Amino acid sequence: MRSICRELAMVASVILLMSAQGFSQQKRPAVPKNWQLLDYATDSVYGIGAEKAYKELLKDRKSKTVIVAVVDSGIDTTHEDLKPILWRNPKEIPGNNIDDDGNGYVDDVYGWNFLGAKDGGSVKEDSDEATREYYRYLKLYSNPDSALKPDSKEFAYWKRLKDRTQRPSTQAKTDYKMMLKVQENLLRCENILSEYFKTTDFSKQQLDTLRSADQDLMLARSFALRLLSSAGDETMTYQGLKEDLNEYVKELKKKAENTGGEPKDARNTIVGDNLDDINDKYYGNGDVMGQFAFHGTHVAGIIGAIRGNSTGMDGVADNVRIMAVKVVPEGDERDKDVALGIRYAVDNGAQIINMSFGKGFSPQKQWVDDAIRYAQSKGVLLIHAAGNDGANNDETENYPKDTYNDGSEADNMITVGALGNGRTGSKVAGFSNFGKKEVDVFAPGVQIYSTAPGGNKYQSASGTSMASPVVAGVAAMILSYYPDLSARQLKAIIEKTASPLPDMEVNKPGAKDETINFAELSKSGGLVNAYEAIKLAAKTKGENAKKNKEKMKMMPLTKD
Repeated sequence: MRSICRELAMVASVILLMSAQGFSQQKRPAVPKNWQLLDYATDSVYGIGAEKAYKELLKDRKSKTVIVAVVDSGIDTTHEDLKPILWRNPKEIPGNNIDDDGNGYVDDVYGWNFLGAKDGGSVKEDSDEATREYYRYLKLYSNPDSALKPDSKEFAYWKRLKDRTQRPSTQAKTDYKMMLKVQENLLRCENILSEYFKTTDFSKQQLDTLRSADQDLMLARSFALRLLSSAGDETMTYQGLKEDLNEYVKELKKKAENTGGEPKDARNTIVGDNLDDINDKYYGNGDVMGQFAFHGTHVAGIIGAIRGNSTGMDGVADNVRIMAVKVVPEGDERDKDVALGIRYAVDNGAQIINMSFGKGFSPQKQWVDDAIRYAQSKGVLLIHAAGNDGANNDETENYPKDTYNDGSEADNMITVGALGNGRTGSKVAGFSNFGKKEVDVFAPGVQIYSTAPGGNKYQSASGTSMASPVVAGVAAMILSYYPDLSARQLKAIIEKTASPLPDMEVNKPGAKDETINFAELSKSGGLVNAYEAIKLAAKTKGENAKKNKEKMKMMPLTKD
């Protein structure tokens, strides 16, 4: 007789583990797929009020196209909801293997891949920065514990490296073993349930209606139903859950196995540049999609997927061109790639740059600082994800950041935390980083439905990686209708109009059973509000009015 009674005792620990990744065990009523665009007053979700702004404030208004660079893992350039809004280099002739515009990058039609090889390949996986730095220090000092002075900054840095690389290994192995058991249990449930439903896929709604005297069948139903309910996506089916779980287990396996020995430098082997020389910059290739573009594709859709085409979903901004800059592998990005990616975006006309990535160590931070300063000098706004560790960024490092090595701060960068929908689950995403000094605003970042690569797909995903492009979309939305605003003014408007939550008492991210006032989690203390931001933008005299007027004078006259 089939039985999973003993295995169901593991559900509590499974739910706890999944909660740490941004899930909740609550049963969730349906939430609109476009909830991030909606408004609390009318829709009871913590959306940004974009739809309300378009309907009431921007109807029949003309706008200018804004170029937004997605510095990320790449973008599916064939996706139906993205293809028409992708940036295309106007001076580059596709496929002729010539640098037509003379910018040093051959056939950069949609952008550039700084992880690419000359033969067309690309880096998929890379190690984390802490591990790379850990082994670099071992090579430098053999035994840093005795070679470095205990009261030096270097020793403190080394201690932080040890904490980051040595402690997680045991937990990763434990989590991996637990989730292997969950996979096994889920497969048992599938065997039982598929025999009943006569299909290997079934929905939460089907499970809700299942009634039987068969104890094993009902226990299998209960197990699958609780896990599906935990996912927070009412449209997710069993196979979707299974696929997500398998991906998560693969990631855990990598972490569990990557606990001994120096990681291989796959990037250097594939790309072939000099990682120690920031001036060695003309490497990579023009393939901004490759095989690994889920993250960047999802981010791009949140910003600007075609609005109103009755296909898939709508982006925040309605008049953008998305530039693809590929620097993020599966693992930690390299400072050199980030710095050059920012500079590439700025030099090719990006007005807003979204950076949905981050790490705890930045050995070449000065290179990134210089690139951020360069973007600042050119009036380009940077939007950055706060991170998904449930940590206080005022107390822990998360790079890139708006504080330079000399202590001064950039006025062209916004760091974003993630909110839930407010109707179900936690108000603030349990995984979101926060910080009264280091995080500027919060935005929707839980179960955001957006574009996915490989055949015009769509999928929900969670993270501050999803919250950041919501803000980038709002910035692009404002700038397209009020093009005279500077990056500094955009940042100020977005932060000043961020709204409090209806109930400001929220769960503290990363803490169990601890609450905090939402105002204490960021500088602004609020949720990005596109509606109020547009209203303030309309009253603000743009600092770039004179510059834009001079540009118009210099433009050659053309006949209709």
